[in-house]
Amino acid sequence: MVDSETSGGEASTGAARRIYEALRAQILEGTYGPRDRLPSTRALAAELGVSRTTVTAAYEQLLSEGYLESRQGARSRVALLRDQEADRPVKEERSKATPEPAGAARLSRFGAMLGGGPAWVPPVSPGLVADFRYGDLSAADFPTEPWRRAVNTALRRRRQRLAYDDPGGSAALRAALQAYLWRARGLRSDPGQIIIVNGSQQGLDLAARVLVDPGDRVAMEDPGYVMARRVFAAAGADVVPIAVDEEGLRTELIDGLVDARLAYVTPSHQFPLGSVLSARRRQALLHWSRSTGAYVIEDDYDGEYRYDIQPIPPLQTMAHADNVIYLGTISKSLSPMLRLGYLVVPPSLYPAFAAAKQLVDRHSPVLEQEALAAMISSGAYERHIRRSRRNNGRRREALLGALKAELGDAVTISGADAGLHVVVWFERLDKAEEGALIARARGAGIGLYPVSPLYAAADAGHRPDRAGVVMGYAGLDAAEIGKGVAALAALLRSPGTEGARA
Repeated sequence: MVDSETSGGEASTGAARRIYEALRAQILEGTYGPRDRLPSTRALAAELGVSRTTVTAAYEQLLSEGYLESRQGARSRVALLRDQEADRPVKEERSKATPEPAGAARLSRFGAMLGGGPAWVPPVSPGLVADFRYGDLSAADFPTEPWRRAVNTALRRRRQRLAYDDPGGSAALRAALQAYLWRARGLRSDPGQIIIVNGSQQGLDLAARVLVDPGDRVAMEDPGYVMARRVFAAAGADVVPIAVDEEGLRTELIDGLVDARLAYVTPSHQFPLGSVLSARRRQALLHWSRSTGAYVIEDDYDGEYRYDIQPIPPLQTMAHADNVIYLGTISKSLSPMLRLGYLVVPPSLYPAFAAAKQLVDRHSPVLEQEALAAMISSGAYERHIRRSRRNNGRRREALLGALKAELGDAVTISGADAGLHVVVWFERLDKAEEGALIARARGAGIGLYPVSPLYAAADAGHRPDRAGVVMGYAGLDAAEIGKGVAALAALLRSPGTEGARA
């Protein structure tokens, strides 16, 4: 979530003031009690979508007024507030002096972390020449008839009664997924290790609930998946960004995190930059996991789509992968609207994950689970995957060809070997011009999406100093892709675009 108020000094001051007032109110209400630790400035900035400097300014104001106390190397905590004359909590007197506004929400700590509302999701804009929104799929690719037959198969199954189901998921789907993962990804598992979830996002949420306590450290790729960062930060974790390069996660930077509880990685196709975690670093990551006892979440979010490279075996197929949790989804293969995903967890974790799933929502919808099981078992799912891979391969070729023809060496492309998106770096545009480029492109009918929000901090030293965008292509046809790139090239050549090609 990008906070537009951080674009200027005056607006940034206003954002800091609002954060200060919200935290001050929570301290006075007792939401944060004496000696309670506040989230780190990095974690709170990532959660609220503001700069770390803005959060630091709010904390410094609270420190100056005596609400917080701090010491070097530790997170700020709430001071013990007392009225020296009346020997009673200052909280009581100040609450009388500044009554809570009528209708103000009284939130838990978790709720307060989410008080800014859901992450901003860019709207679907049918009026654009081309919308390169990543995560979308073409509706034309959806296997309507095979899915209809699979749903009918599930509906015809006779049940003696309608009842709550196993929180781990449909037995039929877990058995089908076990066989599919072995065929497609070389992953050996038992159905008793598989938990069906409402998309990969719920899988991340369950992992945070089961494995992370407030204040625990969680290592995460940087740049990385914002919704993963948000779910760990909302759980109170101190999310530690770890830089990536052409070999994936820089594992030498994680060696010092001996107290981390968890690491989140996308080793087969790093999101968003597209690198593959090298064999050497895979072994180093698993060694770190075993030596520290930390778990590794392996998010295989688009494992079905490989073009110029061979399929990459999951971490969980390697030796010494006892602490690896494999996360998969059908959001990139069928539809993000179906909300189905799955976890493959170590056997020792299954009871806790299944119980957490039961507490959250009992279980995922049974009809959709059994329809997917029927589709996998009939072979229709894998036939659809092959057809979808061909279609998206053609879209990818159209995008790469158009970028080369229209923009040439003015851009550098990352992550084109796999997946459904690429990252495009503009060699002649400074990163400070990224926002202006996005706005001008939108005005010209082109949907572009910045790479900057995917970094934990705007001033990350490993972030290239060029403007960059994430361009998804799975929701477009070849003609739309060509028109969109041509319009982008015309925009870059037009007056008013700094660094445009001559």
